[in-house]
Amino acid sequence: MHKNYYCKKEAFFRNALLAGIMAALGAVLSVVSIPVGPTRCFPFQHAINVAAGITMGPLWAVASALTTSLIRNMMGTGSLFAFPGSMFGALFVGVAAKLLPDRYKLAAAIAEPFGTGVVGAWVSAAIVAPFVGKSVGFAFFSVSFLTSCIPGAAIGAAVLYCVRKRTSAVKRVGEM
Repeated sequence: MHKNYYCKKEAFFRNALLAGIMAALGAVLSVVSIPVGPTRCFPFQHAINVAAGITMGPLWAVASALTTSLIRNMMGTGSLFAFPGSMFGALFVGVAAKLLPDRYKLAAAIAEPFGTGVVGAWVSAAIVAPFVGKSVGFAFFSVSFLTSCIPGAAIGAAVLYCVRKRTSAVKRVGEM
């Protein structure tokens, strides 16, 4: 077998494991929530979206957000608004991270509020709210989602920044 085959297989299993860990972490941290009308805002979900999007890319980040939303709904700590409220932010961060050079990947965290606060809010207002019988507009969802995702994205970017600094320091010490 070619070395490239093993590298792809190793990357697949690494990403699957990381996505599972991040989904479990999102479910465990779902005890910290901000109730806003028919939604529950989870800042740590957005921090995890940033970490997942930057480290694993858009597909795995969305898979992690979807899994977390499913688990939270099954546990009774989430609502149907968890799906558009998390998946679009993860998607936008993952795409932004793919497009940015390695040096500026942390800037992809800025895409989380746009994906969640604009696109996720629009999907929630236009599709999910009428489906569950709520008459709430885009502005309501946008404000409530942005209240959660801006601090969450900042937390995720800060954690990744600290991890990057720590690993680069460890590499430098190991080279001495």
